[in-house]
Amino acid sequence: MQGNVLIVCYSYSGKTRRIAEVIQRQTGGRLGRIYPRQPYPSNFERLLTQVKKEIRTRTRPLLLPVDDKADAYDVIFVGTPNWCGTIAPPLASWLSENDLAGKTVLPFFSHCGGEDRGMEQAVRELCPGAKIGSSLYVLENGSGDLQGRISTWLKQNFPKD
Repeated sequence: MQGNVLIVCYSYSGKTRRIAEVIQRQTGGRLGRIYPRQPYPSNFERLLTQVKKEIRTRTRPLLLPVDDKADAYDVIFVGTPNWCGTIAPPLASWLSENDLAGKTVLPFFSHCGGEDRGMEQAVRELCPGAKIGSSLYVLENGSGDLQGRISTWLKQNFPKD
């Protein structure tokens, strides 16, 4: 694959992480996980209340440090679950903390059938000056041919040398 590759994701339930791991195996890139300093509640109603408030107020939760710095990479895959139609606040925090201008950013999203109200646009807004590739949307954990879907997406967005 071309250039240095970083794959970063926020995964609440493990579904987005599974997608990131397949991307990592297929690209040979470095995998970095995003964790909020304060974990989200495990109770769904409390989680939903908190997430809706963070999205409405554009709250950016504090994050635990990520080992790799984005500036050392040419291509950055960014992943998140679909939360209330947009990207999860921890990914928004990470994107707002990193200058990705001049880099290629390839977003991927896991969802449970929820409506997309601008997930790709949210990534674009937080990555001014970056080249944003087409997004990969994966229902649930991508059961079926996840590896094949990712391979096809990579060929379209990130061809081999």
